[in-house]
Amino acid sequence: MTLLGISHKTDRQLQLDVLAEIARDFRFRPAEIGVEVDDGIVTLTGTVSSYVKLGQAAELAAGVYGVKDVANKLTVESASKLDDTKIAQAIRDALRWDVDVPEERIDSIVRDGVVTLKGTVDHWGERMAARDAVAKITGVRYVNDHLVVSPAPPRGDQQIFDDIKAALRRRSPVDDIDVAVDRGAVTLMGKVLWYGLRQRAEQAAWSTPGVRSVVNKILVGA
Repeated sequence: MTLLGISHKTDRQLQLDVLAEIARDFRFRPAEIGVEVDDGIVTLTGTVSSYVKLGQAAELAAGVYGVKDVANKLTVESASKLDDTKIAQAIRDALRWDVDVPEERIDSIVRDGVVTLKGTVDHWGERMAARDAVAKITGVRYVNDHLVVSPAPPRGDQQIFDDIKAALRRRSPVDDIDVAVDRGAVTLMGKVLWYGLRQRAEQAAWSTPGVRSVVNKILVGA
């Protein structure tokens, strides 16, 4: 399998490309994030102003062609530490106001700005919406997502398999990804050229109705 017009990148080229992607994003300050690359594996270091930016930086790095994996060592600065009770109140309000979140089925625990979410949702999109709503709250330093996806009504494994394979064909020009489904638990296998395709495949699986969990065993490399 070859991808025309794209040559192998050195670690230095990858470092410059990741830095350029972060620098052109208005959400980040100059020199806010350090980037190291070793054999295609990117390590992000530094301190960012919010938990949301921690994830956004990793997504930018993962989207650069040639990146095999991302080690996210960013930390969130503790500028104005809020009382955990106030953070918990803000979390409840945020979940209640978000129409995509079944807030009555979600519990939160806050300790020193670290939030743990527990409960059951019907779909991966609801899980992501809840996590994103909480991550944006001032004072939140980290989110432990223990939400369980339990779709109702359940779907058959063959139907889930067919939907995922169709989604993969729409999102990627390659067909080197294998899918196994066992009672809603999905395992992805195979090999892709860059880390962004690995992420895209996982997102396609998670966004399929009926999926309870996803294990991503896709390898990255030529």
